[in-house]
Amino acid sequence: MSLHAAPRLRPPRHQVDPRARRWWTVQALIVVSGPMLLTAFTLALLSALFFAGALPWLGPLLLVTLVLPALGYLTLMPRRRYTVHAWELGTHSVYAAGGWLWQKRRIAPLSRVQTVDTVRGPVQRRYGLATLTVTTASTAGDIKIAGLSDADAEELSRRIGEAAQAVPGDAA
Repeated sequence: MSLHAAPRLRPPRHQVDPRARRWWTVQALIVVSGPMLLTAFTLALLSALFFAGALPWLGPLLLVTLVLPALGYLTLMPRRRYTVHAWELGTHSVYAAGGWLWQKRRIAPLSRVQTVDTVRGPVQRRYGLATLTVTTASTAGDIKIAGLSDADAEELSRRIGEAAQAVPGDAA
């Protein structure tokens, strides 16, 4: 064991709303899995109608390259994102974790907060969800907390704004 072992960063304390899994599932169906499955179906149908001799090799090819990856993404991505996405507001900083394949954790001092925005896309509105974006005076980019309930997003936005004003520093 090293004498100078780096401390482990614990996960943020608050998970996003459980409805975020459904939102991410619908999003996956619209953006990735749906088009892949539609492409596989269309190619299989066209092959059956016009090139029936190609089905013995095209069917397995479509299954491996389009159907199985689409179904895997549709079922695994929302679950994994839900286990990773979390947030926490401390007395001096905002802490957020996100991603599913490439995971990212960001801690930003409240003294560096410039704006707090709430975004609700059409599918998010259907599930009563929002994404909170905290813009800081940093080149590392914004902190995004996706999958919050509307009420949690409004409350967190208010609390971050108040806390950022109360902390002396760059953004005050």
